[in-house]
Formats: sequence, C-alpha cells, structure tokens
Amino acid sequence: MSAAGAAAMTKKAMSRGAKAIVGLGNPGARYAHTRHNVGFWVVDALGKDAQWHAFEFCTWCRFSDDLVLVKPLAYMNKSGLGVAEVVRCFEVARADVLVVVDDVYLSLGQLRFRRTGSHGGHNGLRSVERALGSADFSRLRVGIGQPARLDGMIDYVLGEFMSEDRDVVTDAVGHAVKGALCWATDGIDRAMNQYN
Repeated sequence: MSAAGAAAMTKKAMSRGAKAIVGLGNPGARYAHTRHNVGFWVVDALGKDAQWHAFEFCTWCRFSDDLVLVKPLAYMNKSGLGVAEVVRCFEVARADVLVVVDDVYLSLGQLRFRRTGSHGGHNGLRSVERALGSADFSRLRVGIGQPARLDGMIDYVLGEFMSEDRDVVTDAVGHAVKGALCWATDGIDRAMNQYN
C-alpha cells in the first residue's frame, strides 16, 4: 500500500484534532546512541509497543485515536520534510505538533517545554520551521549539557553519553515521555508547569 493510502486509512480511524509528537535525530545505527538522538529515544519509548509504518520522509505510528508518533528518516538538517509530510497527510494543525530535541544549552537531564520560539541554532528545529513555514509549534528540549570546548560541539552532539551520565539521561527520557503525554492530554500550559 502506498504512503498516501496508508495515511488515508489511518486518518479515517483517527479523531478530528489529532496531534503529533515528533522526535528528532539522525537515522541509522551509526547515530543511534548519540546525544543528538535523544528526541528519537523519547518517541521510541512512547511507541515501543506500536506498529511503525514508513512514509517517504519519516516513520510513524498511531499511539491512540488522536495521537501519532513520528521519526523523520532524513538527517537532522532535513528532518522538517518528515514533519511536513505528517502534518499534511494527517491534517495536524501546527499548534498540535510537539517536537522533541536535544539541547546543549540545558543542563544534563533538564527538560524545557515551550509553546513556540526560535530554533536557537538547532538544525533540526530550523528545518522544521522552514518546512512548516512557521515556528508556531510546541517543543520539548532535553538537556544534554555542553562540551568542555565550544569548538568541539559537533563531535560532542554526535558522541555518546559518558557511562556516568547514562542514569541521568534514562531518567530524563522517562520524564520526557510523561511530559509529552501530559502535553497531548492536558496541553502545553500544564506540561510547562509540571515539567519545566
């Protein structure tokens, strides 16, 4: 079945006003355990028991009748293609999109929900903004800390967490999962109040 056909069937089964939680990361085994893929980890944890499907630019699954989970298939700087694909196919309003990303400007494990905002130099958020033509979507930033030297940023985000940091990151992903579900059921204000 084509991606359009699968979307049409799923859309019929979904409630009006569906929402999307999008995890950003880089596809492939090479990047699976890197700091830059924390967004993927959150969505993977949410969709661990779901059946995932492929579109051209992303994979997706139904979490519930009114919530779809999304992982772009393109690299981070083109991840907006997958987000736009889901928004179009499932007719999701921009305000009903939550994008989960890593953030080097937050302390390790810290969470920050925002209703909207700038990309802050994050290539994934920049791509999503460009693809949607707006920054009017919610975002959940998961802190990964900063490298000792700012000129080592690329190696840092594409590197793996130190063993002593993994428990903190595991806890943060768990809180992010709860926070994302809070956003989906109770809205961005409740999520900000409870998890920021």
